[in-house]
Amino acid sequence: MAKKVVTFGELMLRLAPEGYERFVQAERYGATYGGGEANVAVSLANYGFHAVFVTKLPEHEIGQGGVNALRKFGVDTSHIVRGGERVGIYFLEKGASQRPSKVIYDRAGSAVCCMEKGDLDWKKVFEKADWFHFTGITPALNDNVAGICLDACKEAKKAGATISCDLNYRKKLWSKEKAGQVMGSLCEYVDVCIANEEDAADVFGIHAADTDVTAGEVSREGYKDVARQLMEHFGFQKVAITLRESLSANDNLWSAMLYDGKEYHFSKKYSMHIVDRVGGGDSFGGGLIAACLNGREPHQAIEFAAAASCLKHSIEGDFNMVSLEEVERLAGGDASGRVQR
Repeated sequence: MAKKVVTFGELMLRLAPEGYERFVQAERYGATYGGGEANVAVSLANYGFHAVFVTKLPEHEIGQGGVNALRKFGVDTSHIVRGGERVGIYFLEKGASQRPSKVIYDRAGSAVCCMEKGDLDWKKVFEKADWFHFTGITPALNDNVAGICLDACKEAKKAGATISCDLNYRKKLWSKEKAGQVMGSLCEYVDVCIANEEDAADVFGIHAADTDVTAGEVSREGYKDVARQLMEHFGFQKVAITLRESLSANDNLWSAMLYDGKEYHFSKKYSMHIVDRVGGGDSFGGGLIAACLNGREPHQAIEFAAAASCLKHSIEGDFNMVSLEEVERLAGGDASGRVQR
């Protein structure tokens, strides 16, 4: 029987101008769905896991479109609560060269933001669950949703599930002070902490030495110290950090580190020409969860997660539409990009 992973968050409608057009020049927008925890669920379903996504969506056709988008990839949508008035929206302007990508949110009053604690039976959701995943985006929506997320963590612990959290700080949703307070409480229940090169500093004030993310400078030794401090403070079993070195909006160097309390494991470094970077961190989280549940050794797990995320950067949309075999091929060293015949 496939191992069961539960994720909880907001599924959003993504509206993006064609190609690299700016918002002010766009006359047409492509519509897809995505969102941190939903993206992780799609990755895990693609890898053969029983992936359950929990959220709240309106009963109208736009909400149903989101449910259908998840079902297309085999995600279990049976615990999605129906109700509310609207689906949250985010607008994405893809960056190019030295012009960064830009996101504008239109999510106030969305169905998830209006959730009540009585909407979900977490005990039923976590029956036979092996893993629970959430991100810092979900509790950032409002205090009520943060409380629901805390309830989920408590019930997941009772069920014996491993809990992972991607810190995912979003400055447009809350302040660093508020993030540190709320995420500090939630992280008491977390076993596996996932962060990018900026999250630990933004949320918990833990800075990496000799690092300047705006200049594309990332220090391995600095992030060893960040991982160690996070583990010592919260008692995590593992800390994973993605290391993005931004040369431009189109070209990044990509690698990752996993600390298991004993050793620091670094992945290969990939030179990526980016098609779409949204969902890159989520694809890393999905890859790491899959590797851990499949019993891979730490050095194998970080290679798999980094490779999964590298591939996501070549795919349009939020979802990482790759197979287990494709990730294993890249993680194993085949980065040629040659045609597979």
